[in-house]
Amino acid sequence: MSGLRDQLSSALSRARRRTDALTECVDDADLVAQHSPLMSPLVWDLAHIGNQEELWLVRDVGGRDAVRSDIDELYDAFKHARSTRPSLPLLAPNEARRYVGEVREKAWDVLDASRFRGRRLEENGFAFAMIAQHEQQHDETMLATHQLRGGPAVLTALPVPAAVTPVREREVVIPAGEFVMGTSDDPWALDNERPAHRVFVDEFAIDTVPVSNADYVEFVEDGGYRRRELWSECGWRHRVESRLEAPQFWLDDGSGHWWRHRFGVLEPVPPDEPVMHVCWFEAQAFARWAGKRLPTEAEWEKAARWHPASGRSRRFPWGDDEPDHRRANLGQRHLGPAPVGSYPKGASPAGVRQLIGDVWEWTSSPFTGYPGFAAFPYREYSEVFFGGDYRVLRGGSFGTDPVACRGTFRNWDHPIRRQIFVGFRCARDT
Repeated sequence: MSGLRDQLSSALSRARRRTDALTECVDDADLVAQHSPLMSPLVWDLAHIGNQEELWLVRDVGGRDAVRSDIDELYDAFKHARSTRPSLPLLAPNEARRYVGEVREKAWDVLDASRFRGRRLEENGFAFAMIAQHEQQHDETMLATHQLRGGPAVLTALPVPAAVTPVREREVVIPAGEFVMGTSDDPWALDNERPAHRVFVDEFAIDTVPVSNADYVEFVEDGGYRRRELWSECGWRHRVESRLEAPQFWLDDGSGHWWRHRFGVLEPVPPDEPVMHVCWFEAQAFARWAGKRLPTEAEWEKAARWHPASGRSRRFPWGDDEPDHRRANLGQRHLGPAPVGSYPKGASPAGVRQLIGDVWEWTSSPFTGYPGFAAFPYREYSEVFFGGDYRVLRGGSFGTDPVACRGTFRNWDHPIRRQIFVGFRCARDT
């Protein structure tokens, strides 16, 4: 039990260090500003993190008195759209810091007293893991806000590793057959990852690595944004209305060279990195241009988890061991994706690389529940998003923490979204 307590303490502490780093590197004016109508002010995310921790750990699991019950509605993500949050009477930066600090002190007391059994919410420390994942998810959202803010660079990280092991095969074939999709055993998996169920997948081929910037430049220069036949009806309408010409944050200098803004730095677009900040419609158009398509969610997961020798679905492409810096680019260790072909130690048995970390990957699948889905511990985490136009993303990005990333983890967003750290790889029928 002490091992589990230490594991949860480490996950919560790591999340808080990252939250502090993302909010202390800018001044108060930056914290309260809205850098895009798609994003909340950073100070809202900060206090929301504390409020969720108070609701679930302090009040629910701990059964303790409220710290600030008067702000619950302010920080309820379903009560106020992101675009309206700057107009709310939010806690000032110093108030927000004091609040999340006080909540965390009480949460430590609850963790120390917990026996990790009884209610399902408390079994195996689920509530604490859920809150660590929640904070890390908002940290990635705040990282995306930093990408959207103007002004000079304020974030630092280790340089992206340059060493790449050459990839011999452009794609690999995954044979037809059943595999176990989702999980019923992972104690910290969220409701939309459950339950485990068997899925038959026809034989298909999938790209060994994500689509690179160099690949995408070829699509752009071949008139990909002008060729109506490559786009779906909805995609073409969005392309025209939003005047899409290239990935978000890319600039054409007029001489055939592409540049990009990344975290306050203007730099040439590196050809060997995975393309990033493209919407689902752009990914779909590229795939058609390449004579391929986007993989389904089941295809992506089979490529990532299925072991052909044992027939077992593993937690990660490389096995069941936790991610580390040799296997995947996660946790904001770097401020961008590694070159395509990196992390050979993280490859799947079939040789597919970078399925975990670097960039989220669009799939063709809509977001819905698995057979036997049951909302837990609240409908608003997953169920309320079923049935819309959301598309599933898989694999995590360089900004995703390992606690919130595994082979079964599911993310989702509208097909027009580009501010997230998302790219894609292609698949095809065989």
